[in-house]
Amino acid sequence: MDVSSRLAALPKDAAHEHKGGFNPYTNNGGTTLGVAGDDFAILAADTRMSDGGYGINTRHYTKICKLTDKCVLATSGMQADTLALQKNLRAMLQMYEHNNGKPMSTPAIAQWLSNTLYYKRFFPYYTFNVLGGVDDFGVGCVWSYDAVGSHERCTYTCSGTGQQLIQPLLDNQVGLRNQVPTDKPLPFTADAAEDLVKDALTSAGERDIYTGDYVDIARIDANGVTFSKFELKFD
Repeated sequence: MDVSSRLAALPKDAAHEHKGGFNPYTNNGGTTLGVAGDDFAILAADTRMSDGGYGINTRHYTKICKLTDKCVLATSGMQADTLALQKNLRAMLQMYEHNNGKPMSTPAIAQWLSNTLYYKRFFPYYTFNVLGGVDDFGVGCVWSYDAVGSHERCTYTCSGTGQQLIQPLLDNQVGLRNQVPTDKPLPFTADAAEDLVKDALTSAGERDIYTGDYVDIARIDANGVTFSKFELKFD
């Protein structure tokens, strides 16, 4: 039987099936999250960078980028696009400060990040971003993004491969959803938020193979940005 006869014998769709092609994207994994309070914001991310499968490229890849003394960006997804996006934002912020004599405010950075992602919507940055900090009034703020710039200011959010594991915990513990109402909820302090972030990422590290090794934590308040680190599982 010749080639044309064999193709004719196949189902119509199978005869034209083509499995080759170029895929420019890979998801290097990782989980990021942000929590905002009255006068602070906490951003955190693990440090594992996977190869898109079961391999680990490095255990010491930081996903947190300090943009100003009042603003921090945490990004998961494709490492190459993450670095390109951070380079773009740093250049823009430096130009803004030279032209205006002051750093850009956190809400303005949030809008600019949205514009940057939307500008690349036809060949988007394969990144999942959480931006956090304090605004000009000293109020904590966090923004969530999709890959093409749709964003929302919120009290808490997370992104990355561990999102489905962490979001229900944040809904319950920070959003106080699915709980019996209390007359006087406990105050939500920066220390309590940091402890919650540690618990959330520890739980995600137990289930998500792309989350692990270490966690970088950034606390942003009126005094600036403070970084800390703690260990997760290494396997």
